Amino acid sequence: MSTLRHYDDWGTARFVTFSCHKRLPLLQIPGFPIVVLHEIDAARTKYKFEVYGYVIMPEHVHLVLFPKGELALGRVIGEIKSRSAIQLISSLKVCNSHLLEKLRVNRMSRAEYAFWLPRCYDHNCRSMATVLEKINYCHWNPVKRKLVTKPEEWEWSSFSWYLDEAKCPLTIESIV
Repeated sequence: MSTLRHYDDWGTARFVTFSCHKRLPLLQIPGFPIVVLHEIDAARTKYKFEVYGYVIMPEHVHLVLFPKGELALGRVIGEIKSRSAIQLISSLKVCNSHLLEKLRVNRMSRAEYAFWLPRCYDHNCRSMATVLEKINYCHWNPVKRKLVTKPEEWEWSSFSWYLDEAKCPLTIESIV
């Protein structure tokens, strides 16, 4: 198995993707996207990275961000995933959800639950054109998937920030 490398020292914006366990559409459960956005915002405050765009899809998350300094992006995304998973799995336990059985995994001979797939994938955006392309990709992803007909209809993306900052659940930094 090859090792997935993150190039953290290039000084570029990054397009990051992470997905739900078994690519299950867990993020369509009411309240779950806001938990993920809250953890992204908490990590941004702690690690001082900038968020330029995002979309929360039913089974995955895309982020366009700019890590400052020598931030180990994989570790930060791992923390976002870990902190959100604890809350989201707890919510599923409270309501005794049938989904818990689909999330069961064995780790070191212990039954546990996995909310996210291991790892994250990222792409270094080497130009402003690429940053804008990735933000646009985020905004049009729900349309491409036929979840909505226009980007502004999807509640869980940064598209509304570019239209009207007050309507976006996660503050976005200006890229200019």
